[in-house]
Amino acid sequence: MNHQINIQRGVYSNAIAFVWNMLLAYAVYAVCRIEYTAENWEVFKNGLFENSWADLLKGCMLFDTSAILYTNSLYALMMLLPLPYAHRQGWRKVAKWVFIVVNTICVAANVTDSVYFQYTGRRTTMSVFEEFSNEGNLWSIFLTEFIRHWYLVLFVIALICILYFLYANPKGRIVLNRRRRYLAFYLVTTCYLLAYIPLTICGMRGGATTAVRPITISNANQYVNHPQEAAVVLNTPFSIIRTINKKPFVVPEYMSEEEMNRLYSPLHNIGKGEKQGEEGGLKPNVVVLIVESFGREYIGAYNELLEGGNYKGYTPFIDSLYQHCVSFDYTFANGRKSIDGMPSVLSSIPMFVEPFFLTPASLNDISGIAGELGKIGYQSAFFHGAENGSMGFQAYARATGFQKYHGRTEYNEDPRFDGDKDFDGTWAIWDEPFLQYYATKMSEMQEPFVTALFTASSHHPYIVPEEYEKDFPEEGGNPIHKCIRYTDMALRRFFETARKQPWYDHTLFVFTSDHTNISDHAEYQTALGLYGSPILFFDPSGRLEAGRRHSIAQQIDIMPTILSYVGYPNPYVAFGCDLLTTPDEDTWAVQYNSGIYQYVEGDYVILFDGTHVKALYNYETDWMLTQDLKAEKTEIATRMEQRLKAIIQSYMERMNGNSLTFKKQ
Repeated sequence: MNHQINIQRGVYSNAIAFVWNMLLAYAVYAVCRIEYTAENWEVFKNGLFENSWADLLKGCMLFDTSAILYTNSLYALMMLLPLPYAHRQGWRKVAKWVFIVVNTICVAANVTDSVYFQYTGRRTTMSVFEEFSNEGNLWSIFLTEFIRHWYLVLFVIALICILYFLYANPKGRIVLNRRRRYLAFYLVTTCYLLAYIPLTICGMRGGATTAVRPITISNANQYVNHPQEAAVVLNTPFSIIRTINKKPFVVPEYMSEEEMNRLYSPLHNIGKGEKQGEEGGLKPNVVVLIVESFGREYIGAYNELLEGGNYKGYTPFIDSLYQHCVSFDYTFANGRKSIDGMPSVLSSIPMFVEPFFLTPASLNDISGIAGELGKIGYQSAFFHGAENGSMGFQAYARATGFQKYHGRTEYNEDPRFDGDKDFDGTWAIWDEPFLQYYATKMSEMQEPFVTALFTASSHHPYIVPEEYEKDFPEEGGNPIHKCIRYTDMALRRFFETARKQPWYDHTLFVFTSDHTNISDHAEYQTALGLYGSPILFFDPSGRLEAGRRHSIAQQIDIMPTILSYVGYPNPYVAFGCDLLTTPDEDTWAVQYNSGIYQYVEGDYVILFDGTHVKALYNYETDWMLTQDLKAEKTEIATRMEQRLKAIIQSYMERMNGNSLTFKKQ
């Protein structure tokens, strides 16, 4: 009789302890979500409370269930295995440590991602491991962040302690010395396992019906109103798991080829022939400045209405240059990372689904500004003051036609400069000396030339050279402001040097950023505001008439606009439009964030999940995107949806079909 009681206690104790510990995992995930939301409250505060709390809770439970079941599958098997040794204390101790270690990793991933969110605007996916695979300074970055966010380190330690001390250790033991007891044991434990298997499959998939496909990141958008809020519903372990070995580009087949090409085509200069250099005369040089994290928010000239008209920003030089540039009312990045910015600016390839760098399509035949202009005699070079190979920039520059690459290695080899004495200790050569190096090296190039520079100093860990610490102190509680001021100063000195060069007066300068960064203002924390990057064209020759145009501009417009300006005669592929010849009312912009495409045209923006329009807003009158007009403006929503579908379908077809360059039929 006592043996029978021990059997029951042992079997039931394992099952009860297992249920308790899984509930403990749910509780820890919930606490991590609260921390994630609190850490990024400035982004979420304006729209989070507009969502249905029931929908938010449902979404959180759905994605947490999937992640918890995936990550604890080994633990579940160890606890529910219908074998006697699974109920011995030694086995149970091993199971406990499996549970604690696995869920500690999940806690650390969620909490770490709460810091990284401010740079990406979404939950981290598997691509992050490829993105930073060539970086050798990550430990110093992590150490800096650990010190800066010491309270989060304590938070993780506290959650680990909760996992350890609140873990339910099963009680009782199994004693089997009769055939009947063997049968009872195996019957009960097998039933537990058989009941758990379908439940866990449904939980991992996100539903029980045959109509439910395994949930993905994009499903989070059905529980929130705005794409950036999907990060609240999701969790980082799920985002990483669901993007392992996933094909990013799937052709949706929304429409026929004929209709798609009628609505949208990325082919430019079709019908102009392929005569080389038919314009004659001296062709203008092209200088593209991609400035790290230099969002529109920091530039006073763009933001006359912020803070009641008293906002001066942190860029006195860019403000002065702005007065002599072609600018646009609404200017956007096409991604949220540095590796999104380079393809967008230099090859007119926006970020859809995953960064282009990290997809198999990056092995396609691709071109860009340098590759196309190289066909008509331009010399080209790309400059980035980081370690050669960093971020994959060197490989991409070479693949897109840049003939030379100047990185930290080349800078160190030039005896006219101070080499690694100018290294910032983390990422790259400081902007001020590297911009002077940039101007010097361009003066040694044969004209016409096209160059691009990617700066680095206005970046985490948000420090400036020691000699400038008093000149650029931290302002307004935002650590990037002093870096913006430093880089603005470095740009001023670059132009002072450039003006003295013989190539300056016949050079087109293009200024933009790779993406935005830490935001202080609600206007730059909306679905659109998060992509607010500057786009300026400065032409010292006066061929371009300076002024602000009431139109939309995006990074992928830069390549076709440059090629139009220099009179490029050949057909080419670019997903953006030529801002010099496209009527203002026909300009547009597109971004992708956590499964949602947002398409801007005219006065409106639609949010599209790949199947349905989720919302339509008049951003001209409702920049905070609070009034959904989808039901009232069905004609506008339908027209914009069809155009966006054509863009998406064309993009996916060309990615999968290796059609990113023009090929004669």
